[in-house]
Amino acid sequence: MNREAAVARSRLYSNIRTFFTDRGYLEVETPTLSADLIPEATIDNFGTTFINEFRTSRELYMIPSPEIFIKKLLADGSGSVFEISKCFRNCEQLGSIHNPEFTMLEYYTVDFDETDSIALTCDMLRETALENCPDSVLADFETMTVREAVKRYAGGIDLDDLQNPRDLRKAASDLGLIIPGPESWDDTFNRIFINFVETSLPKDHPVCLTDYPKQIECLAEAKDNYRRRWELYIGGIEVANCYLEERDADVARDYYRREYQKLLSLRSDNGKTIPDVDESFCDTIGALPKCSGVAMGLDRLLMLETGSREIDDVLLFPLSNIL
Repeated sequence: MNREAAVARSRLYSNIRTFFTDRGYLEVETPTLSADLIPEATIDNFGTTFINEFRTSRELYMIPSPEIFIKKLLADGSGSVFEISKCFRNCEQLGSIHNPEFTMLEYYTVDFDETDSIALTCDMLRETALENCPDSVLADFETMTVREAVKRYAGGIDLDDLQNPRDLRKAASDLGLIIPGPESWDDTFNRIFINFVETSLPKDHPVCLTDYPKQIECLAEAKDNYRRRWELYIGGIEVANCYLEERDADVARDYYRREYQKLLSLRSDNGKTIPDVDESFCDTIGALPKCSGVAMGLDRLLMLETGSREIDDVLLFPLSNIL
């Protein structure tokens, strides 16, 4: 047993709970099993079967995040909330920063936009930090748009000039990337981002990348060519993701239909779990107050705060050991 890691985790969680409850947030506890999920083609899911002699058996799914339940609470008037929960994502590599079962902190702030959540997150990291936390976690955030980051680290290309998939593929090819046929805009962007941007981000201070391309589907509000969303990198590792939450039910329905069809096309022939989806959840989205939601991986944050090199170092029972 790594007692030091267990003690550090306990202290970090206690600090986080104090930070949010002192600011009037309600701590909630939502299920880790759900009858349906928000369709996300890039996230593979764990499925299981509920069996009961008095009810019809049915498939249930391990949540990849508590978002689907927390948004129901927000729409019902909960006010600002936070949760520390177990989450599950399948088909991810076991590695230095991945475990299929992980701990997520999600916090949603009513009447905040995504910019407000940057300041809140910076304050939270500093006020909840463990003793001897490295300066690379506590330093001032550097904030830049994804467009600026791509210009800086990917040969000066400008995403505003490359909104056509063919143009973006040409730019990627000019950068030396191999493009396997006429792939989608977002697939080509991800190649550029992973190979040139993510690997080049500074590691001595947190970096907040804002305004992700609109072509990357999610439930964040769109504005022009981009979405009101940011991701936080610490030590070059993605730690948090934030949206100004979409509140238009019709936009959400369009997202549901497009993303579910994409999900089906990717999983129908390979035996992967295809979760049920419920379009009535889009009415919940339409009933949300203005709010900004942040999802933060606490195992990664704990790894960074304790100076650990592997995520397994801060887990009592990593799946790599169980297997």
